Amino acid sequence: MLSPTSTFDLLEQARNGNEEALSRVFEKHRRRLAVLVHFKLGSRTRDFADSEDIVQETCLRAFRDIRNFSYQSPDSFFRWLAAIADHVIVDHVRYRSRECRAGVEVRFRSETNPFGPEPADTRTPSRLLTQREGMQRLLDRLSALNEDYRQVILMAKIERLSTAEIAERLGKSREAVALLVYRAVKRFRELTDASEG
Repeated sequence: MLSPTSTFDLLEQARNGNEEALSRVFEKHRRRLAVLVHFKLGSRTRDFADSEDIVQETCLRAFRDIRNFSYQSPDSFFRWLAAIADHVIVDHVRYRSRECRAGVEVRFRSETNPFGPEPADTRTPSRLLTQREGMQRLLDRLSALNEDYRQVILMAKIERLSTAEIAERLGKSREAVALLVYRAVKRFRELTDASEG
């Protein structure tokens, strides 16, 4: 039996008009989505696109389109959010290229844009600071990994793809992927232990 806070249950509550349930389901997936967006942006895009703005826009688009979402499995909602984030990133890159030719972009308020409009957010400043610090530590550790390890951790732990799905994406055998995931997680834990020790 699913818990009352499962993604499925929260989405059912949201479909019945419970906006708090919808907020909770977005919050439940926000950190994973932020990590995925950070690395999907790439270093050049991060120069002009703030990860938090992309996550906020993704959630706004998902909110507007929630009635079209079809629950398939426990991770189908996150995969749907990730697909929306891909579109938001592409739209940001396109907009940026037009903006460079035409005018100035208006972005949400963030560390890099302190005078922008405030996004709708009810979290306290101290909680936000704590979350940002935790997120930065996570991003720093992931960035310290070599590209193969980082890529496989993002697929396995953030996107939650199966070994078979990762193998298909990378063009490797399932055994090779399983070993790569094991080594990547081991290295990530070493980095975590070193930073906490």
